[in-house]
Amino acid sequence: MSSKHNLHGIGMTSQRTRERLLGRLMEQGIKSMEVLDVMRSTPRHIFLEEALAHRAYEDVALPIGHNQTISQPYIVARMTEAIVTTGCMDRVLEIGTGCGYQTAILALLAKSVYTIERIKPLLDSARKNLKLLKLRNIEYKHDDGALGWAEKGPFDAIITTAAPQTVPRELLEQLADRGRLVIPIGGEGHQELRLITRTGSEYTEEVLDLVRFVPLLRGQVKH
Repeated sequence: MSSKHNLHGIGMTSQRTRERLLGRLMEQGIKSMEVLDVMRSTPRHIFLEEALAHRAYEDVALPIGHNQTISQPYIVARMTEAIVTTGCMDRVLEIGTGCGYQTAILALLAKSVYTIERIKPLLDSARKNLKLLKLRNIEYKHDDGALGWAEKGPFDAIITTAAPQTVPRELLEQLADRGRLVIPIGGEGHQELRLITRTGSEYTEEVLDLVRFVPLLRGQVKH
């Protein structure tokens, strides 16, 4: 059996290496046991090509093709913790499905997850990866993520896994009252991870971290 289909992992993808990663996340300030437990139980190696699976539990971003990456586990934990510890998780929107790893983390913590990916081959691959985990509370869409998914909103939380220069107005408008948006903002040289909270028609912002994400591109890619 390839490590791709062995959910428990072997060698460098085993439970022991996952525990070491959890220790590093806690050292870096991740406190939510709910988030840590989900990251412990989620096999990151199945979201990577076989040749990179042995690096799955290093705290680094890794390539997944199409000039995209699977986010560093610390960043996944930081973004997830920011929405899990601040309010309701009934309806969560993810902008940028990628390989599906962040999607899986969200699906194990939220009632319903809606995820959008502009690159069709990545979305197809993510569906297959997530099927291995038998997650049934995810809806998928191939589209321009900056537009959000208005007909499924409003959302209790929105996570964006690519960085626009400015916050898309559509995403702010699709937040429910007390909804939270976690989004990296900025260009290649300087990006801030921000937590934006909606209260009525008002929005408050908090800078969580300095980060480096791929840019949020517009339009769709079909092949």
